[in-house]
Amino acid sequence: MFTHTAWGRINRPVRRCAQCHLPVCSHYQVRLVIAEKSLKCEEHDVSLPLSEHNEPWFMRLNPSGEVPVLVRGENIICEATQIIDYLEQTFTDEKTPRLVPNEGSVYHIRVQHYRELLDSLPMDAYTHGCILHPELTVDSMIPAYATSRIRSQIGSTESELKKLAQENPDLEDAYIAKQKRLKTKLMEHDNIKYLKKILDELEKVLDQVETELQRRSEETPEEGSGSESWLCGQFFSLADVSLAVTLHRLKFLGFARRNWGNGKRPNLEAYYERILQRKTFSQVLGNVNNILISAVLPTAFRVAKKRAPSILGTSVMMGLLAGAGYIFFLCVRKRLFNAFSSFRSKHFF
Repeated sequence: MFTHTAWGRINRPVRRCAQCHLPVCSHYQVRLVIAEKSLKCEEHDVSLPLSEHNEPWFMRLNPSGEVPVLVRGENIICEATQIIDYLEQTFTDEKTPRLVPNEGSVYHIRVQHYRELLDSLPMDAYTHGCILHPELTVDSMIPAYATSRIRSQIGSTESELKKLAQENPDLEDAYIAKQKRLKTKLMEHDNIKYLKKILDELEKVLDQVETELQRRSEETPEEGSGSESWLCGQFFSLADVSLAVTLHRLKFLGFARRNWGNGKRPNLEAYYERILQRKTFSQVLGNVNNILISAVLPTAFRVAKKRAPSILGTSVMMGLLAGAGYIFFLCVRKRLFNAFSSFRSKHFF
């Protein structure tokens, strides 16, 4: 159902970098860091609906079968935090922006604190949880059919991993370990009590962020700096990368109104509106309405390419294209309705 970019090459001179659209957020963090540092990356898509992340070639690249993955020469780096740290520590010339202040400074400590705090949030649980229990969300952009789709996909994935373990003895341990992780994770994500618990914990984290943003608004900007204030100071940092991607995903899932809508956390709301206008963010993530479309369309064309002569491949492609078209229609209709409502409120009330 969702397409991920699983690995890639950065050309300056990083080589391959992995990314994904849903349900993983970490690839967006890597892509945003690459954009902020103006690095050139050759990206390679891996489709989750087509189970390309479970194929032997990818499992040999990363035995956990997870994205993102970065390859530079002989170096293969498989976890988002490690990839980002590698980029920050490797590309240190004057022309490349730094996203972490010098070690030992108060800003360094602040950035590391919020980066770790935000990256510890179980975003995959929020994503799966809102799909399996849409009653927890408001204005979610995930279509209703996703609930039944993900449940059926879970069962087929477990069977597929068993089969792959038998067919690839050298990867048997990796496939069995992944199967166990999948089963444990999805049992948690389908537990309504667990989901409510982590959503309450999310509120506490966002309270901390709101307080920190309030401090920034009360600080006097350095004279002549011309810099905007972000989460940790008058600079855009890795903490902002984590916060920006987190808020964008929460908005997509339907948790925005609950967490910063209707004036609940005004600093957080203002921050999100500002981040949407940032050039690199717009290039990497775009409008929140585009997330699902960008996930569906690549899969449709990949299915057509792999199975073009078959009726099944054509049918799947047409179904995905129709679904994407319908989602696009809903997004446009919603935007027009909001614009019309705004116009009415200004001119007739």
